[in-house]
Amino acid sequence: MVAQAFQGATFKVLGIGLLALLMLIPLSQVGGLVGEREGRAREATQHIAERWGAQQLLGAPVLVVPVKRQVMQDKVVTTVEEREYVLADRAAITGKLAPGLRRYGIYETAVYTADLTVEGHFAASDISALARSGTEPQWQRAELRVPIADVRGIRRISTIAVGEHDLSFGPGADGVAAIAAVSAPVALDPSTMKETLPFSFMLTLAGTERLAVLPLARKTDVNLSSPWPDPGFDGAFLPAARRIDANGFEAQWQVLDLNRRLAQHWRESESPGALAESSFGITLTQPAGSYQQNVRAVKYGVLFIALTFVAFFLFEVLRGLRVHTVQYLLVGLALCTFYVVLLALSEQIGFGFAYAIAATCVVTMIGGYAAVVLATRTAGVLLGAMLALVYSLLYGLVVSEDYALLMGSLALLAGIGGFMYLTRRVDWYALTPAPAR
Repeated sequence: MVAQAFQGATFKVLGIGLLALLMLIPLSQVGGLVGEREGRAREATQHIAERWGAQQLLGAPVLVVPVKRQVMQDKVVTTVEEREYVLADRAAITGKLAPGLRRYGIYETAVYTADLTVEGHFAASDISALARSGTEPQWQRAELRVPIADVRGIRRISTIAVGEHDLSFGPGADGVAAIAAVSAPVALDPSTMKETLPFSFMLTLAGTERLAVLPLARKTDVNLSSPWPDPGFDGAFLPAARRIDANGFEAQWQVLDLNRRLAQHWRESESPGALAESSFGITLTQPAGSYQQNVRAVKYGVLFIALTFVAFFLFEVLRGLRVHTVQYLLVGLALCTFYVVLLALSEQIGFGFAYAIAATCVVTMIGGYAAVVLATRTAGVLLGAMLALVYSLLYGLVVSEDYALLMGSLALLAGIGGFMYLTRRVDWYALTPAPAR
């Protein structure tokens, strides 16, 4: 009596549901594998960046002037020396990025070489203010520092024209607010200085994936262009104007000192404010990378396994067939194997082709298996067609960033509605043997 009850439809539904939940175990393992391969891809990107040039952060020249001032220490007046940092009044950075791809093993990373022109000027009033602050500026030891995040990426740098002089850059030992820099000594004489102190230089800079700019002037204008068709604009400020098409992009930024949380002038002992946080720029993105798409596919895995189990169960109910739990388990494992094959192939031939091959293999395998298990070729064809539709839907969910939730919710609603429609006339009580009296 008890054995007959356990053979009923209710127990079968509960068993199928439990089996679908058990498939979360291999799916979680697949998710972990995707994370591991993505980590290796990041390591490959780091390996390339160490030799080509890392993500770059560039700023206009900063004037650094050593100053001496009197301080009281233990009731004794002592002379101490520290540096004063002064930002430019205006800076304009114009550049064109020549993008490319570099491979490390099977992994590929976007890199670039940027030809940049930096020009602008300092306000004489900002410089002369150092002498009015109760300090003794050491004008002959002043220098200009240009912050560059990874100086290994410098391919070429011209002399810097400052006023009527051309100065050569050298290594900047101290950098600017913990950012590496190159520096040029510039002896100043405020008494002969005009209203502005102009500067200009050219730079060829190599980097990996991202180029960002620091707004180190009262007014910072940036114009960047590249034939790369998929830029990602990020950082503290978005472009004031931009153009993106199949031929690449062009973007212009304009940042004022009122827009940033960064002081125009600070001492070495003081914090300049949110320096790195004020950066903005572009990232050479590769839309919906294969690992991101694999992660999305795995997230929907249990849903599509459940839908496939429901399809098998419908054949049982509507055709009066019987499918063993072991057969459900084999189908579930085949569906999980799809994600492993997808991950492996997508690293070699790209996500789109990999998805088509993996889906075709799984649909063919499960459709053929169903034709034998369900003892009818029609059932195998129908189930294979349903799986093909499911994988087509999954692909749409994976590649669509904006409409994935909408598509997924509508598909789930349609699936539940279809199940209700097909089983609307099923007498579920008749499928469960009544207990003997």
